[in-house]
This record gives sequence, structure tokens and C-alpha cells, in this order.
Amino acid sequence: MLAAASNKYSGFASASPGAVRIENACTQWLASVIGYPETAAGTLTSGGSIANLTAVVAAREARDPDGGGAVYTTRFAHYCIEKALHIAGRGRSPRRQIETDASHRMSVAALEEALEADVRNGIRPWLVVASGGTVDTGAIDPLPEIAELCRKYGAWFHVDGAYGGLFALCDEGRELLQGIDQADSVALDPHKTLFLPYGTGAALVRDGRHLTEAFSATAHYISPLGESEVGPSPADLSPELTRHFRAMRLWLPLQIAGVAAFRAAQSEKLALARYFHQRLSEIDGFDPGPAPDLSVVAFRYVPEGGDADEFTERLLKHLQQEGRVMMSGTRIDGTYYIRCAILCFRTHVEHVDQAIDAIVEGVKTLNG
Repeated sequence: MLAAASNKYSGFASASPGAVRIENACTQWLASVIGYPETAAGTLTSGGSIANLTAVVAAREARDPDGGGAVYTTRFAHYCIEKALHIAGRGRSPRRQIETDASHRMSVAALEEALEADVRNGIRPWLVVASGGTVDTGAIDPLPEIAELCRKYGAWFHVDGAYGGLFALCDEGRELLQGIDQADSVALDPHKTLFLPYGTGAALVRDGRHLTEAFSATAHYISPLGESEVGPSPADLSPELTRHFRAMRLWLPLQIAGVAAFRAAQSEKLALARYFHQRLSEIDGFDPGPAPDLSVVAFRYVPEGGDADEFTERLLKHLQQEGRVMMSGTRIDGTYYIRCAILCFRTHVEHVDQAIDAIVEGVKTLNG
């Protein structure tokens, strides 16, 4: 509200040094959360899509300026990666879809095989995109091993952590996300994992010079008024020139509530997902899916007779129409699942219990 009412332009240090100081402080804090060194730089974005695009452009300028480099993802990569590659002029880059394990995490052996095959055939590895929490199941790819392969083959290592990357703030999440600090770039969404208002994303690059080299530009009418003491202008680190004061949404809640409150809320969401998965696994007829890495559980109901996909889809529609709980659906390798995503600071154990009650009662209703 303060940012909107003040209508503060935050793109240019000379025009709004206070706003720029706060944005740079926020991006440095985010970088410290995932373990980046002081050489890192970042920019606040409207969300994960622009954060991933920003990282892809930085990777293009650093490692693939003339094109031809290959891209490596799994089938669980968010579709905004495809959009980012297209916008960045790399939509026709050689593409390699890497197989996953039983928990839907990228196979390190399959990645190495693809990298080795490309090098052998004269194709240069350019960009490996790993997930720090997939949309479908919240799976975290094996980040340390992927980082090692990227160093070996000279590929840029990007982690799409828009959903799950900022769980690194709490102890449990930091353990799960080991290796994220080795990525060349990371996309984050504070409006997800820090429970903040929408329009609060972030792109971070381990070597901040790559952001400046990719996005810095100038014109006579907007020359700096002098040396800045507040750090780089956000307009020199991102595609945006005009940008509002979105850093206030991140900075002010941290000042008011303190970091410990956010850590506690994150730990609670991880525990609630494990609790939901455990309870569902104890109820006859349910396939609870893989144990959650983070706070998403993908589950389905398998009736004694009939098609499980059709029944699970009907169950989701029943839940949505009833209106007691909101969940969404997805297909994983053709199989239909319901997604329980626990990521609201107001969600507590009593709400998870209510959701399970609604699911069980929904099954009874559909079974007649």
C-alpha cells in the first residue's frame, strides 16, 4: 500500500536512491538465503516467469551468444522455461529431455550420458535447467551432482526455484536444497514461499557481472547524476526500465514480523505436507504418491472397480464444486493425480484435517 500510494519509481538510483537501496538490500538478502557469495547480484521481478527469462538471457550472453548450444531439462520443467527460451531467441536450440527416477527427479546418469553424447558429436552443452521443487510433485532434482556435471562439461547451471527455492530459509529446506548455491543462476518467487503479495519474484546470478553485461544500457537523457552509494540501478540488471517499488513488499514484512516468523511458517508447511501424505497412506483405496520433498503431495484414489483416472478426476471436480477445499489436478505420464499444495501462512493442521475429511467424504459420495 505504501509503495502504491507513494508511486515511487525504483529503476534508477539517481531518481530514487532510497528505493534502490532497499531493492539491492533485498536481493542481497535473498542471495544469502540460498548461500550465494557477495559477488552475486539479483533483480526483483513480477514473478517466476520473468525471473527465469532474466536468467536465460544472462546465460545466453555468458555462454551461448552465437547460438547452437544444447539445452537439458526434464519433462517436469515449468512451461515458462519453454517460453523464456523462445523469447530469448533460443527456442530452436538442440533440446535434450532427461529421464527421471521413481520420485520424478532428474537422473544424473541420464544427464551425463546426454552431455557426453553431445560433446562426442560436436554439439556444445549450454544450459542445464534443474528444478528446486517441481509444480507437479514438489520434487527437487539432485542439485550437487548436476552442478558437478555442469562444471565438467562447461554448461550453465540454472535452478528454477520459483516454487521451492526459498525453503532454503528454514533448516529442513536448506538440507533438502543442498547444491542450490552452486547454480550459476536461480529463479525465486517470494510471493510463493515467503507468503508475500503477488508480483514479487527474483532472479539471482552467482557472478553478478553476467546480469550487468546482459542488461546494462544507457541514454543521454538518463545519465547518472553522480556516483551512487546505494549500489547498481535495477534497470541495469533486468529487462525492465520502468519498474515500481516492489521491494517494499519484501522488505517491510521482514522488518515487521522478523525472519524467524517466516522460517517457522515454512517448517510448518513442510511438516503439514508430510502429515497429509502419512494420513492418506493409512486410508484404504488411496495412492498417496511419492513422499513429498517439499509441500506438494500428488495423490489419487484407486477404486476396487472402474477407471482410477476417471474416478480421481471426478473426485477433484466434486471437491472444487463443494467449495470446502481448493485443490488442482495434473497428469504425470498419463496418470491423473490431485495436487494438494500447502503454501499459505494461514494453513494449519486443523485445515489439513478438514481437507482429508472432505476428500474421504467425497469418495463416499461418489461411491454412492
